[in-house]
Amino acid sequence: MEYFKSPRFASHVEKLMKEHRVPGLAIAIMQDDQIASAGYGNACIDPVKTCTADTLFDIASLSKSLTAAAVALLIDDDDRYPDVQWDTPVSKILPEDFVMADARYTEDVTVEDILSHRSGLPGHDLSYISIRGEQPDDARSVTRNLRNLAVAAPIRSKYMYCNMMYTVATHLVEVKTQQSFSQFLEERIFQPLGMTSTSLQPSSARAKGLGDRMAPGYFWDKENGRHHEFDIPDCPEAQGAGSITTSVNDLILWVKALMNHEGPISERLYDSLVRMRAIADTSTKDLKPYTSPVLYAAGLDVYYYRGHMVVGHDGMISGAASRFFFLPGLKFGVVMLGNSAEVGNFTMTLTRALVDELLQVPDAERIPQMESQEGHDPSEQNKPDQKDSEDTQTDSQDSGKEQTMPLEAYTGTYRNPGYHALTVEVKNDQLFVDATDRSFGFRLTFEHIGGQTKYTVHLSDYWEGGDDPMDAEFILDGGRPIKLGIHLEEDLKEKIWFERADVEKA
Repeated sequence: MEYFKSPRFASHVEKLMKEHRVPGLAIAIMQDDQIASAGYGNACIDPVKTCTADTLFDIASLSKSLTAAAVALLIDDDDRYPDVQWDTPVSKILPEDFVMADARYTEDVTVEDILSHRSGLPGHDLSYISIRGEQPDDARSVTRNLRNLAVAAPIRSKYMYCNMMYTVATHLVEVKTQQSFSQFLEERIFQPLGMTSTSLQPSSARAKGLGDRMAPGYFWDKENGRHHEFDIPDCPEAQGAGSITTSVNDLILWVKALMNHEGPISERLYDSLVRMRAIADTSTKDLKPYTSPVLYAAGLDVYYYRGHMVVGHDGMISGAASRFFFLPGLKFGVVMLGNSAEVGNFTMTLTRALVDELLQVPDAERIPQMESQEGHDPSEQNKPDQKDSEDTQTDSQDSGKEQTMPLEAYTGTYRNPGYHALTVEVKNDQLFVDATDRSFGFRLTFEHIGGQTKYTVHLSDYWEGGDDPMDAEFILDGGRPIKLGIHLEEDLKEKIWFERADVEKA
């Protein structure tokens, strides 16, 4: 606690924020029954608004711990919800809605599987539609769309981070309790713990009169040398996976409840949440000294550092990043929330600094800091290289390297049942797709590779831009494009195929 309050720690934080161009960061710390908190930098750049421990941030995937706890509360209530158990197949609870692409998965994927990222379903994060779309998704429509999305591994064989399964979990809560997920969280978790500044969705925080405390999101524009600001939107299609807005002063109360088994968190419920179910990272290549591999429980990561159990989770979206962790054996916990995704680059640096001080590790034994590589996000681990192994039929016009067909021949709307519609246009003499209606909004620019069918698409994030290249291919019939395949899900070997909407069926 003394180290946290010291000028040395503040200087360390401010140095990391400057290096990574993070406008604002707030931290709360708990040791035994003492809580301290502080804000650093600015919650808002223009007009300048100082970041404090009461500034509200979107906590992204930190929300998953609350979702898992919400489901665990149902499991713990045998009187009202005897049919909801960890080993209950989800389709037994949601028979009309929970249907996967393979009947074996529909029958066998359990509540425990969807909360531990071992359902066999990859992320498919580019498939669901935000409030920017004409027909936005919600928890039920996300659940019902599972039948249109390919699985990538046998059940319980592999850890694959899947946001949408947490949204499915909220649909389960809503169906069983006949409450909105927001109402359930308010009544069963937020209010009992005194988390009066915590809300599901930014609009709910504004409705409570908390709008002036909300931090916008920021990303650094390298080309122009300045920060870009934007308001983080509501994401009903991602509830449960993220979209909770809170402060470090509030969220440390959640950490305290978990660590001390307080309020709605009984010891039995806590034990069920931290039971280790999947290996998040099977590689030892980048494993730090004194640190075990990370395992996933239910909405929580678990690993060991210098012999001590560490429980927590990371969160990251465009414009925000966060981390909380606690050492239950030492009654020590920390929450870190910031208004830039770049916060994720140094949360582990601060984690080790705080824990090493707590353990009084000699300076000579501490792990050298490599701040630019310190972000830890299990969702980004063990991703295979994007390689396309499937054989696809191409038109005879694909011979040669030159593009001879006019770009206008490729334009039109292409549809996939799970990924909805993509409209191919011509923009700046290139094929182009605007898919900013997605939850993870993106744009695609096509780079011609060879013949009349082979392309690389460059994916640019709706908020932050960037360039993520992916394989793409058209299939021609009689010299006319009829299908478009794009490697939109890297845990799948095959591309996601879209059929041209105006093609007549035989």
